[in-house]
Amino acid sequence: MTESLPHWHLLGAGNMGTLAAWYLTRAGHTVSVVTDSPAPPQHKTLIFAEHNASLTLPCVSPSQFHSTITHLLVASKTPYTEAALRRVNGHLDSMTLVLRFQNGMGALDGRLPPGATMLEAITTSAVKGQSPQHTIVAENTTWLGGLPQPPAWFEGLQRHWPNLCWEADIRWVQWKKLVANAVINPLTALHDVPNGALVSDPSLQQQARALCAEADTLLTALDSRWPGNSFSAVLQVARDTAGNTSSMRADRQRGATTEIEAINGWLLRQAQRHGMDLPSHRRLIEALSGQAPT
Repeated sequence: MTESLPHWHLLGAGNMGTLAAWYLTRAGHTVSVVTDSPAPPQHKTLIFAEHNASLTLPCVSPSQFHSTITHLLVASKTPYTEAALRRVNGHLDSMTLVLRFQNGMGALDGRLPPGATMLEAITTSAVKGQSPQHTIVAENTTWLGGLPQPPAWFEGLQRHWPNLCWEADIRWVQWKKLVANAVINPLTALHDVPNGALVSDPSLQQQARALCAEADTLLTALDSRWPGNSFSAVLQVARDTAGNTSSMRADRQRGATTEIEAINGWLLRQAQRHGMDLPSHRRLIEALSGQAPT
């Protein structure tokens, strides 16, 4: 008998959460959005390059939970992770599988029940817009991983999620994306420029080089096998996404809290644990948040 596909509870039905929910539902999974109080279903429009698609997601609030959550998809912005997790407080246990689909790192550290299984998702896809309309700018590679073997449902999901890969040891994939975010996002947010400015502006390129060098020094201290040379990779990302607005720039433009604590802040906290300092990253954090992380 075929094993039934999981039902996912979604925290954060923004751009990336909606895209993940779309792929999951195409593969036969079911998804509901966790809300603070009972709410009607959310009707979404996904705008792809060649077609538009509609997605309806039922909502469920803590008062409507009747059992332990078995599969949790966390796609909330990292500054709001703690508040989002409060909605499911008491409904997670050691059997819960959590899929973290967020920028940065460390947002769930110490916030999950002992023994809960966590998968990481890293994507280079891009989505813009405000709910209920989500424009898919690019469907690039997405990696899931963090366990020795993929879950039984992964192969089926691959058939519906373009360019989806499994990476048992996903740490380096995370770090490569983290460095790109730690350079492109804050620089474009601080100077209010598109990503391509890092390629065309010599001053920004010099700052990017210093940020990459600091990150490579730290990551080499964490893992001596780290290949370094992040500057060329980051510059290529900026070149490939030259006309794009980074998520941090978009957050700053609308006065929202940025994710810098989970990106540059994570790097700085790791450096502090190893008796190191990252002055270029520290200055960016202070400029964008008003203070360095503790």
